[in-house]
Amino acid sequence: MIHSLFLINHSGDIFLEKHWKSVISRSVCDYFFEAKEKAVDPENVPPVLQTPHHYLISIYRGKLFFLSVIQTEVPPLFVIEFLHRVADTFQDYFGECSEVIIKDNVVTVYELLEEMLDNGFPLATESNVLKEMIRPPTILRSVVNTLTGGSNVGDTLPTGQLSNIPWRRAGVKYTNNEAYFDVIEEIDAILDKSGTTVFAEIQGVIEACVRLTGMPDLTLSFMNPRLLDDVSFHPCVRFKRWESERVLSFIPPDGNFTLMTYHVSSQNLVAIPVYVKQNISFFETGPCGRLDITIGPKQTMGKTVEGLMVTVHMPKTVLSTNLTATQGNYTYDLATKVLVWDIGKLNPQKLPNLRGSLSMQAGAPKPEENPSLNIDLKIQQLAISGLKVSRLDMYGEKYKPFKGVKYVTKAGKFQVRT
Repeated sequence: MIHSLFLINHSGDIFLEKHWKSVISRSVCDYFFEAKEKAVDPENVPPVLQTPHHYLISIYRGKLFFLSVIQTEVPPLFVIEFLHRVADTFQDYFGECSEVIIKDNVVTVYELLEEMLDNGFPLATESNVLKEMIRPPTILRSVVNTLTGGSNVGDTLPTGQLSNIPWRRAGVKYTNNEAYFDVIEEIDAILDKSGTTVFAEIQGVIEACVRLTGMPDLTLSFMNPRLLDDVSFHPCVRFKRWESERVLSFIPPDGNFTLMTYHVSSQNLVAIPVYVKQNISFFETGPCGRLDITIGPKQTMGKTVEGLMVTVHMPKTVLSTNLTATQGNYTYDLATKVLVWDIGKLNPQKLPNLRGSLSMQAGAPKPEENPSLNIDLKIQQLAISGLKVSRLDMYGEKYKPFKGVKYVTKAGKFQVRT
C-alpha cells in the first residue's frame, strides 16, 4: 500500500516526509519534478505517474503537493481520497493547510500521520476519532506540554472507534444546537468565440457544520434531486434510502464535514452566468495588436456577480500593454506574460470594458493562435444548477436546533476562446 508521503511546496522543495515501511530516497520525486516542469499550471500535473519501480500519486491542495509513493498496484482513487483526508485533517486541526502551519506543528503532524496510516493502510481518518486520540494544539496546551514534557496523545481509546458509528463520538453536548449546510457549485465551461457553449458541467459539494447534542438522526430532502449525477456520500449517509426515496438520511459527524459531492453533466441544465464580448487581434504589419473585452451578466437569476476576474496568458512576443479599464484595474506581468484584470462586482447598468493596444516584439512573426480568457467569479445565494434544499428534519432528540442553508456558485475552469 502507501510506503511514503512527501509534502512539496509551490517552488518544488520537499519540506516534510514520512515513511511507513522502508525509507525511500527523495530521488524518487525527480520523476514528479519533471512532470511538474512540463505542466503549465500546478493543477495540470498528472495525478498518477509510473516510474520503473514505483507509482507516484499526488494531489494539489493550498499551494502544496501531497505526493505518495506506492510499490504495488492499488486503485488510484483510493490513495487520492486518503491524501484529501490528510489535507482535510490538517485544515481541521490547524485552521489552514500551509507550509508555515505544518512546520509550526510538525510534532502533531507526525502523530496524526502515524494514527491515520498503519503499516501503509488507512486506519483512523475520521476527525472526531483523531481528536480524541490526539488533542488539537492550543497555546495553553503547548505551554503545559513544554513545562511537563507531556504530549497531545490521549490515554484512552476513542469511544467512536468501538461503535458502529465511528464518525461520531458519544456524549456530545452543546448549549446552542445548530446545523448549517453550504451548497457550493463550481462551473467548468468552455465557450467559443461567438459565445456558444462548447462544454459545460457543474461540480457540486454540500459542506455541513453540525453541532448537535446527543445522537440526532437527520433527514435532508431536495426539491429537485433528479438532476444530480454521479453522487458521492460521506459514510454516514444511508445509501439505500437515497436510492429509493432520493433523500439524505444520516447520523451526522460532530463538527465540519463534507456531506456529499455531485455532478451535473447535462449541458442544457448548466446556466452560463456571464457573457463575454472580446476581440484580440495581432497585425501582420507593425509590432502591435489590439485588445477589447466586455463582460455582462447572462443567467444570474437576479443575483449579483462578485469577485470577477479575467486572466489572459499572452503570447511570448507581447512586450507590454497600453490598456484602459472602465472598471477595476489590470496588471501585466512581463516575466510570465500574464494579464490579470480584476473587475470585482459586476454592475449590469454599466458593463466593464478593457481595451487598448499591445506592443509586440519587433520582427517577431504573428502569433499562430489567439490566447484564451480564463474567468473567475462568485455568486452568493445561488446554486446555478437550480438545486434547492426543501427541508431538514431531526429525529431521536427532543430539542429544536437552529437550521440554515447557504448557496454559492463559483467559476472552476471557465474558459472563453478567442
